[in-house]
Amino acid sequence: MKQTMNPAVAHVLKRLHYPLDVILMCVRWYVAYPLSRRNLEEMMAERGIAVDHSTVHRWAIKLLPVLEKAFRHHKRPVGKSWKMDETYIRVKGEWSYLYRAVDKDGNTIDFLLRAKRDKVAARRFFEKSIDKNGVPETVTIDKSGANLAALHAINAERETPIKIRQSKYLNNLAEQGHRAIKRRTRPMLGFKNFRCARILLGGIECMHMIAKGQMKRARGIQQSIADQFYSLAT
Repeated sequence: MKQTMNPAVAHVLKRLHYPLDVILMCVRWYVAYPLSRRNLEEMMAERGIAVDHSTVHRWAIKLLPVLEKAFRHHKRPVGKSWKMDETYIRVKGEWSYLYRAVDKDGNTIDFLLRAKRDKVAARRFFEKSIDKNGVPETVTIDKSGANLAALHAINAERETPIKIRQSKYLNNLAEQGHRAIKRRTRPMLGFKNFRCARILLGGIECMHMIAKGQMKRARGIQQSIADQFYSLAT
């Protein structure tokens, strides 16, 4: 496995003193299931592997940015009709805002954690999403004035404007995605700092996209969700 290992992963592993399969399994469980770090410590102990819960957290913080970057290269294209919304995430005891968008099939387009909920944050989310996924034909938002202002600002710089739809009831797909992410973050009992929140949410979103079938695979090769995640390290 080391012969074909992702160079960025190999660089991180120089500082980690456990087998790669153990590290990847712990990190995957951490972002895939509603488990606390102490749950993971106990589960590994039952398998005869002594791993402190703080070590699991450290592995996740080091590896997830590399794995998320690798996933971006294998992400399937998304549709041109977007549904965008934001949800609350507690960081350092205060509310931050996770901006998210899905297409009409429920595929995750992109996500972005911001400290504030305003026009600047919304515009940054749209710019990031467009840069990585192309320009949508239509964006559906709720009645948020900040989101509408951000889209108007983007349209002001475009020859062909993005069609904007505002409806409180058309964003059910986006809200369903929020619930999936919240189920995983709830056992974490809030994030200690913004950097850790951003990295762990990125890993959770990445795992969620893999589970929804958003990762490209080689023709004729069938892989489990777990194996798709592990393949990001090679």
